[in-house]
Amino acid sequence: MNKIKKNDDVIVITGKDKGNRGSVLSVAGDYVLVGGINKVKKHQKPNPVKGTSGGIVEIEKPIHISNIAIYNATAKKADRVGVKQLEDGTKVRVFKSNGEVIA
Repeated sequence: MNKIKKNDDVIVITGKDKGNRGSVLSVAGDYVLVGGINKVKKHQKPNPVKGTSGGIVEIEKPIHISNIAIYNATAKKADRVGVKQLEDGTKVRVFKSNGEVIA
């Protein structure tokens, strides 16, 4: 079971965007794309077929999963994720600090 999933609220724990929060847009292996995090400027050529104009555009790049942590809204801080099995046999993700189930 993955500890970080799409639409999770995460906080950056290291790097140039340390302390910033965002929502996970996609997960690809060890890298996640977080909205508003790790923005870089890209020099883009115009493409008349696609209808894109050239220039310098700002895009979001993926960040390694070890550089983010899930955000615990009740504790208002970064938290670790654990996996717990319920009585009916289903596995759920829980916060390590208070044992609360992650929605």
